[in-house]
Formats: sequence, C-alpha cells, structure tokens
Amino acid sequence: MSGMRNRGHGNVDADGSQGSQIPVPEGMTAFDDSYDQPDPRAYFRSLGPLEYQTPHHGQSIFRRAVTARTRTARATQQPVTVLDICCSYGINAALLNHEVTLADLYAHYTSPQATGLTTAELIEWDRSYYAARRRHDPARVIGLDMATNAISYACEVGLLEQGFAENLETAPPSPSLLRTARHARLITITGGATFLSPRTFQPILACAQDPVWVAAFVLRTTSYESIAACLAANGLVTERCTTHTFRQRRFTDANEQRYAVQAVTAAGDDPYGKETDGYFHTTLHLSRPPEDATAFPLSDLMPHP
Repeated sequence: MSGMRNRGHGNVDADGSQGSQIPVPEGMTAFDDSYDQPDPRAYFRSLGPLEYQTPHHGQSIFRRAVTARTRTARATQQPVTVLDICCSYGINAALLNHEVTLADLYAHYTSPQATGLTTAELIEWDRSYYAARRRHDPARVIGLDMATNAISYACEVGLLEQGFAENLETAPPSPSLLRTARHARLITITGGATFLSPRTFQPILACAQDPVWVAAFVLRTTSYESIAACLAANGLVTERCTTHTFRQRRFTDANEQRYAVQAVTAAGDDPYGKETDGYFHTTLHLSRPPEDATAFPLSDLMPHP
C-alpha cells in the first residue's frame, strides 16, 4: 500500500462523503463533525439512524462495472484502477474489494469492541478485519476527498492504495494526483455530486491514458447537466437510469424534506412515493464511450431483483 496524503482543506457536505467549503443548500442538514474525524466511528454513528445506504446500492453495480472494464482492458495482468471521488473513509473500496456489506460496516464500527478502542488500536483491528475478507480479484482503488483525516485512515488500514486530500473545485490537481489518475478506468461517486462541477472532472479526463467510465449516484435535488456536458466533450455518453431510483438516507427533519420535495419538483421530477415518503433519492448516471454503452447495456449492470 502506498498512502499519498496530500494536505487538503475544508469541512464536509451533506450529500454523503466529501468535505466542502461550498455552503450546504439552505434546508439541508450539514454533518460537519462526522466526515473528517481521525476514524470512521462518528460517521457510522451519525448516518446509521438515518439509514444512509448509497454505497450499498453502488456495491453490485461497481463490481459489475469493474468486470466489464476488465474485459475491455488492454492485454495486461494489472487490475482495473478505480478512482473514488468523495471517497471519505474508503467505504466504496471496502465494499468493492471485500466480502462485507454496508450493514456489516455499521455493525463493525458501532460495536462495543470498536467503541472501546483508541484510533491506533482501531487501525490495527481494521487491518486484520479487511485482510481476512479481501476478495481474490481486488481492484486498485485510489481515493480523492478533501477530508484529510478520512483519506489518511483509508490508506492506513489498506482500503486505498493511494489517497489524495485535494479540492479540485478550488485548485488544480497536484502532479502526483494526475500521475496516478491517468491509470483510472472507472470513476465512482456515491456522495458529493451536489458540490462538484466540471472543474473536478476535466483535468482527470484530460490526463487519462484510456477511456474512462464514470458511475455517479446523484441526488434528485441536484442537476448533473454541466458535468454530463463536460463528459460528453471528452467522448463519453451519459445514460440516466430511468427504471428506478435509489434511497440515499432519511431526512433529518420536516425542513429538509420540504427542501427536497421542492427541489425535485422544480427539476421536473415527481417526488411522490420517494421524497414524500421521507428519504432523499439518487439517480444513477453512467457515462462511457458509445461503443462501451452498446457492448455493456446499462440494464446488465443494474441489481437483479
């Protein structure tokens, strides 16, 4: 494991993972005290009661995408490199590369045993925990997030091969990030899209040595149009899953629900049975070269009933 931990800045957003200096939309709840602690216990304690679940939805889809990317790779024995944007404590990497579920992680980090450990002891415990559950065909996961402590933890326990605490919305990527990101074949996002723009994606796409797939779960309160346009300018066609949406988490209060219902309605979508039932919902956007979209239909990557 190589842990590049470039110093970042900022707090965190309410969309699921990444630290941010951009204000949370009025009406949304911020979780600034949970996303950049020395270890992930506060994260799971805060989000568990709200049933935060987007990484669970991403787990099977990302695994299928990695398999597809392996089939389209050049003749090489190297594993597929995944860049997880807004990676937080490496949760998507944990779910992608280990025989664990998100429910397992909630139980693990809120258990009495975890509660009684120091951060240093938790790191040692987690190294053993994940090593014992490592899949035989792990992807190479690199992480990008503003939350320096979260990045550091994910690297220390072996979830990320490399991690970068940088904010591409406010500063250009470091040379080391570009050198590493050029190998990415899949970009994943399960939280933070609300606060991202083409500024984050363009330098990564420009440096990539091969066409990249981008799989993003985006809150229905958020427009993805500017990012999709950036991806299109780089030769990627964006498909939007229209068959169903994915629960993100419960609302914290009536104000947050009111905000979500109004935002979804203003975007031209119907909140009935989704946001009106008490949950933020996300939509999956998958961007790929046209030939890959034809060869690997979106429906084949979706969870099976």
